[in-house]
Amino acid sequence: MASSINSLEAIQKKIDAVKLFLSVSLSIANAHTVDFYTCDVWDQFMAVPPVEVLTEITLNGDHKRAPEHYLNHCSGTTKKITFGFCDDSKRLVDVAELLEAAYAHSLPGLGVCVGRTELLQSLRHTDNAQPLEEVPAAVVESDEFMNSKKSHEVQAMSEVVASLAQRCRVKQVIDVGSGKGYLCSFLSLQYGLQVYGIDSSSVNTHGAQERNRKLKKYSRAYQRHSKANRTPTVMPPSGQEDLEDIAPGEREGGDMVKTSGDAEKEEGKGRRDGEAQTNTTGLTDRNEEDAMTSLTSAILLEDNSLPELDQSDPASAPEDPFLSALCVGMVEPTSPRVPPSELSLEERERRKRENLERKARSWVNSGGMGSGMLYSPLTSYVTAETELKEIIGELEDAVMVGLHTCGDLAPSTLRMFVAKRELLSVCSVGCCYHLLSEEFDPTRQECPSSSVCGFPLSGYLREQSWFCGRNARMSACLALERVAKGQGIQMESLFYRAVLHVILRDHYSSFKSEKRVGNVYSKATSFVDYVWRALRRLELDESKLSDSVIQGYHDTYRPRMVEMEAFNMLKVTLAPCIEGLILLDRLCYLKEQVQEQPQPQWHTTDLGCISLV
Repeated sequence: MASSINSLEAIQKKIDAVKLFLSVSLSIANAHTVDFYTCDVWDQFMAVPPVEVLTEITLNGDHKRAPEHYLNHCSGTTKKITFGFCDDSKRLVDVAELLEAAYAHSLPGLGVCVGRTELLQSLRHTDNAQPLEEVPAAVVESDEFMNSKKSHEVQAMSEVVASLAQRCRVKQVIDVGSGKGYLCSFLSLQYGLQVYGIDSSSVNTHGAQERNRKLKKYSRAYQRHSKANRTPTVMPPSGQEDLEDIAPGEREGGDMVKTSGDAEKEEGKGRRDGEAQTNTTGLTDRNEEDAMTSLTSAILLEDNSLPELDQSDPASAPEDPFLSALCVGMVEPTSPRVPPSELSLEERERRKRENLERKARSWVNSGGMGSGMLYSPLTSYVTAETELKEIIGELEDAVMVGLHTCGDLAPSTLRMFVAKRELLSVCSVGCCYHLLSEEFDPTRQECPSSSVCGFPLSGYLREQSWFCGRNARMSACLALERVAKGQGIQMESLFYRAVLHVILRDHYSSFKSEKRVGNVYSKATSFVDYVWRALRRLELDESKLSDSVIQGYHDTYRPRMVEMEAFNMLKVTLAPCIEGLILLDRLCYLKEQVQEQPQPQWHTTDLGCISLV
């Protein structure tokens, strides 16, 4: 991108434009759905019928006004732009105008984003650019061990990160908020990068270690399966199968692979034991296919959110699964043992403890990551003041990354990038904006950790004491594209909660409670059942109500549910603008540090900030 477009002055001008728009429309995003009927939110903000709002949103693609129409206004014009709101009543009167303005003040409308393809080309088209290096013979199919959404994100971001590492001529990557280590594993296996995954949750890091251990355990079987697909199988005479290749566990006293039905019954037990079991009786080529499907399922079932494989169709087993990238030597041989199901609880714990101690000794004796271990999960709470060398003893120049870094962690990574000389590049994709601490929010609690807040980050917005508000930041988490496809908002759940609030107002002296209703909706079979469950959760007197009274509230407000649907769609429409301001603030912060270098760039794999030294 041209430097004039990315200049600090240009970014500040776009921030001003978004702020002007949000100063008029942000009240819609900050309205709480719980109060929708008790505070008559629709009439408070809207002067048009809900059907008109929904119709205009459906047709919104036909009227996208050029962003210059609004940006020029910030430079000074005589005509005041109202963005569709009435000057006197502050209510919305022109839905089409609001939708046009919302698009114009999103990051795509402002022209701030750089497409991922363009970004990769700019990273590679340098004087000393080399083709992106991948690990020889590494065929990593990420969709074999994560769901399709996560797979897409990991593949897209890993290529960007690998290009950044190559551009900066570094081999180390620090993944902050690494979670289960999906991105770390892919970067290390596919691109041979030395990755340190840091997460504050010991459960996550332990889970990442266990996941890696299981992946290594199944490596031999996957490689053998891949080899079998390439090499015709010659059946031995006399009808006896050669079990040496397809069931090495028998020779090693290994575990037994169950059929799909048994695997479901033993899945919970297998997790506790940390073992995969192998059946050594009567395996034909077809049975080997079934075994491979079961092994794949055992990995996938570790994450409840991932789709299960079709175990009824052996042909659906992946031809080149994820673990074919691991060499056979990385799998530690198992000693002869009886099936774990026959061991006592004490014996299983003893063997598990010995196994972990043996792995720790092996790590130290082999020289750690320098001896082929390319991914190391670490547990630590990271802030902008964290000394990375205290966590990573072998730290060199590195790229810092974060995929869906939650709340204040995303701005902390940018502060860390600015402060640490060993960090030559940063690629940050934040999430959970509702967990950001806001310095100037009048309703906030104290900012955590030495009063350093996550928003605003730039000096430009801090000078103006700007804040969004928690409900607005919550709205920023909504994905317009997903909601447009009917995903993301459980409208009936919101409707139930808003009508419940009316009941609490009418029948109980205090309807603001320190107790939370919580996720009652998922367990309720009807609105009446929902209300009874909620009253019990709030510890309120149930004798004041009856089924017929509760149902009467539902029937009264049901026709007005379309108001809530239309209002929430307006919230979703404003979400990219609120998110855009948060990310522009981060971009402005980077530009404030050094106005000429680095040149931050944007890509649209979600939305993230990338900066190079």
